[in-house]
Amino acid sequence: MTGDVFDDLVGQPEAVETLRAASAAADLILRGQPSPPGVMTHSWLFTGPAGSGRSTAARAFAAALQCVRGGVGCGECSGCHTVLAGTHSDVRFVVPDGLSIPVAQMRELVLRAASAPTAGRWQVLVVADADRLTEAAGNALLKAVEEPPDRTVFLLCAPSTHPDDISVTIRSRCRLVPLRQPGADAVASLLTRRDGVPADVAAWAAAAAQGHVGRARRLAADSHARTRRDAVLAVPRQLTTVGACFDAAASLIEAAEAEAVDAVAAVDAAERSALEMALGAGGTGKGAAGAARGSAGQLKELEKRQKSRATRAQRDALDRALMDLAGFYRDVLNAQFGAAVAPIHTDVDQVTRAAAAKWRPESTLRRLEAVLACREAIDTNVKPKIAVEAMMLALWRG
Repeated sequence: MTGDVFDDLVGQPEAVETLRAASAAADLILRGQPSPPGVMTHSWLFTGPAGSGRSTAARAFAAALQCVRGGVGCGECSGCHTVLAGTHSDVRFVVPDGLSIPVAQMRELVLRAASAPTAGRWQVLVVADADRLTEAAGNALLKAVEEPPDRTVFLLCAPSTHPDDISVTIRSRCRLVPLRQPGADAVASLLTRRDGVPADVAAWAAAAAQGHVGRARRLAADSHARTRRDAVLAVPRQLTTVGACFDAAASLIEAAEAEAVDAVAAVDAAERSALEMALGAGGTGKGAAGAARGSAGQLKELEKRQKSRATRAQRDALDRALMDLAGFYRDVLNAQFGAAVAPIHTDVDQVTRAAAAKWRPESTLRRLEAVLACREAIDTNVKPKIAVEAMMLALWRG
């Protein structure tokens, strides 16, 4: 691990400065000393595009708040270590498995966060995807944010301050920390420093991931991720007929489903095994049959949660594929206009230039818009199969 909790928050100097000042002010508050007004508050909202480091920033700030060396976020003390490892008793992370965060989960966490710290300096509740709060869950959180206990801090993460992402009322109670997409150079440097990735591989992965740190790390380390990306970048050359469009759509959906299954299979199996064990699976005796009948409802609820998680994983996998595809058309457009912008997919430069020579710029732009429209349609709950098929036909027509 690095020597500072903020070291992994790349390309965000303004945010780091704000959070360092706030954690220092929080330490003064705990010591009963005067602190600069408005520097530390009980509710924070981290916004920025996917991969900008919203949850990384929130986790680092939580560690700095619990740092026993004056709130500096040293990265070495027990407070920093346990927060970063996810084991601190006074820091709770809400990371939705499925499509939304239910009200029951939020009420339970808000209630626990209202208690006094047991081992640390603050009670901290981190909501990694606040944009997935149901309306009822958002209302439960709002009550806590409006009247926070003295030593409780709420850290919320959302893509933007738009009402579709976070309620206006919750937004008005939070201090905003906007994050931007980090540059490819900064991401590559992090991969080399933290993960030991060779410099050339890190540079390629950072560019291909379009500034998304997690995605860059997967591309650098996972051959399956690279294979899936190669298959996506082959799509534009496959769209030769209407039939080929539907075949390409089916392949893209199937690949996303397979990736989602791989991502959740181990967790699903462990959850089901643990629940069955808790319910007395395999038991014998007078009460075994009755217990089995009584467990049906809990198993059904578990299956419902797991289905929601699989749906979310599939949509995330599909969105990564669509971003790769959008990056390709963006590279073609840049080549057509001779823009002095570094390409995203440097390893398919010849294909990009061939497409740039073959298509007209307005046709390339329509294709790029079709990919972005597909992402938006899926985000508004259009069935992925329908959205992707429509996109493939639009890409074929140009």
